[in-house]
Amino acid sequence: MVDRVLKHFGLDTVSVSEVEDSNSSTVVKCALRNKENVFVKIPFSKLKYQRELEAYELLKGRVAIPDMLDCWAGDEACTGAFLLSELKGKPLTFEAPPTVAYQVGILHASIHSVQPPVLHKLIGIDNEFASWSNFVERQFYSFAEDVKDVVDVCLYNQAMAHFEKMKQQLPSPDGPSLIHMDFRPANIIVDANKVLGTIDFESVRFGSTEIDFTKLYRDFLSRDITLFQAYQEGYNSIRPLIDLDVVLPFYRFTDAFNSIGWCKRRGLEKNAVFLERNLVILEKLLK
Repeated sequence: MVDRVLKHFGLDTVSVSEVEDSNSSTVVKCALRNKENVFVKIPFSKLKYQRELEAYELLKGRVAIPDMLDCWAGDEACTGAFLLSELKGKPLTFEAPPTVAYQVGILHASIHSVQPPVLHKLIGIDNEFASWSNFVERQFYSFAEDVKDVVDVCLYNQAMAHFEKMKQQLPSPDGPSLIHMDFRPANIIVDANKVLGTIDFESVRFGSTEIDFTKLYRDFLSRDITLFQAYQEGYNSIRPLIDLDVVLPFYRFTDAFNSIGWCKRRGLEKNAVFLERNLVILEKLLK
């Protein structure tokens, strides 16, 4: 399929290499004969293609993202594809200084500042804000069908009871805002001490910002309190940050639980490392 998409875009490639840490879609980096690099992305589904297409339209000129050089809606055999420019940097790591964390806060708040458009209806990006509690429950109980086949019955029952108890403690939703849903270091591109932008919008929705901090906290902010503080300062310079101490415990729990269900759907053997990581998190949070 990749060869077919490259041919469709008419790319004169010197080399093509698969991008690591792309958990859902197929993403390849193409070195062109003119010395430039571009990326080709084939989304996991046609819905994810439509979401990403609309996200690029919404974010262009408002948030730092790659340029969409071309797109193809695909056909019966292909979900669609994007041809994207290169952000000339590397994914964020926890070794970054607080100045970078501050910029990440600005970037994240800029995404959350995007509100549902008034003048046109979106097809792929749902607005879940009006029924936010139902959305969170729907996601959790949908993945629960998969989780119960993976974890010990006692742990499963404990998780179900924990969810019902903790959801009652959530504050009023913050939004409606565009939420990335996969805002993690692998999707934040940095060059030296400068944040260049963010990528991967196939899971975006409009909803409450409270769900969108978990993965960044898990993989970056929790490593160093100075990074966490700098991030919060950057975020607050754009829009008020909600009380993360209130929402993070709940969403760290649901993220680990839902991720176990995701591994079941996408293949336990293929995602064994990610599965084990989330099992450890879930067991720790339920102690």
